[in-house]
Amino acid sequence: MADGRERDVGDNMCEANVYLLDEAGSEVLILDSVDKVIPGEDGITLENIYSERKTLRARIKLMELVEHRIILENID
Repeated sequence: MADGRERDVGDNMCEANVYLLDEAGSEVLILDSVDKVIPGEDGITLENIYSERKTLRARIKLMELVEHRIILENID
């Protein structure tokens, strides 16, 4: 770190959990440990560290990278 403090190895994790807002506004976990978010014309493809993939007709509403969270909302 720039201020001279040491970082824990766990601080280097780059994955995020991805949630989709349901009709009531609640967050529903879609995929955990996501390391790739690939935008496309019809939505977003997510891929995690286990090579699981999901494609959703959604857009990014919020990214909280320090908290390792990405919130999506439907575009339909």
